[in-house]
Parts: sequence; structure tokens; C-alpha cells
Amino acid sequence: MDMSAARPIDRWFASYSGDHRNATNQAIHVVAVPAIAWSVIALLWCIPPLLPWFQYGIWAALAMFGAWAYYNRLSRPLGIGMLILFFISGCLCRLLEDRIGLRGLLFSGIGVFVVAWIAQFIGHHIEGRRPSFLTDLTYLLIGPIWVLAKLYRQFGWKY
Repeated sequence: MDMSAARPIDRWFASYSGDHRNATNQAIHVVAVPAIAWSVIALLWCIPPLLPWFQYGIWAALAMFGAWAYYNRLSRPLGIGMLILFFISGCLCRLLEDRIGLRGLLFSGIGVFVVAWIAQFIGHHIEGRRPSFLTDLTYLLIGPIWVLAKLYRQFGWKY
């Protein structure tokens, strides 16, 4: 593929895929990247709102909206998929807040974050390559849609 003529998302994926060739590392990423994404949402959910008429979760909602706008600009089909995943993540955070409280949600988010990042670094150790985000922090946003694009390809869906 002529990378100069490729869409920006194709260039991002080609570069990201270059750091994720090992099947074990890819399998780890398929689990750990969504876990990290959810844990970040959960941690943002727990930040107290500045204004009294806002509820907990406002910072997570703003972050999800910003990320969704970026994803939707790169690829409308992946943007729709991420919108669905963000909605599910928000619902899960709200449910957990109701069932185990903000403190429980906070500790769940921290636990998932730590375990998933340890898995990521184990995967990159197996791969023998350093994580992509060490060269460009944008790859922290690319990881979730890279995983979603793998799912789309399995179903034969275009992105």
C-alpha cells in the first residue's frame, strides 16, 4: 500500500501494527487495551465535579466525547463502534458506582489499570519491542481503535 496516499487511520494502524507483530502480544493487547480504556474512564468517573449541579462522571463523559470526536474524524464506522463502547463503559461505571460506591469503583479502576498495564509490558517484553506510545502519545488513543478494527475485520466490516 502506498502510505502517502493512505488515509491517516491506515498510516496510524500500519505504524502501530509494526510494534505489535507477535501473536501473543496481540492477544494480550486485545484484552488489556480495552481494560485500560475502561479503567481510565472509571478513574475519571471518580473525580469530583467542580459545580454542584454536575454529577460524578462528568469528567469521564467529557474525555469520552473528546476521544469519540477524534475517532469519528479518523473513521466514521470506528467512531460509531467506539461510541457504543463508551456508552457501555459509562453504563458500567454508573452501575458499579450504584452497587459498590465511588470508593469501590475507584479501587476497581486502579486494580484493572495496574494489572492491564503489567500485561501490556509483558506482551512488549515477549515482542521485543517497546510500546508505541513511547514514540508518540497519540498511540494511547490509537490502541483502542486498533483493537476494534481487528474485530471489524473478523466480521468483514469496513472501517
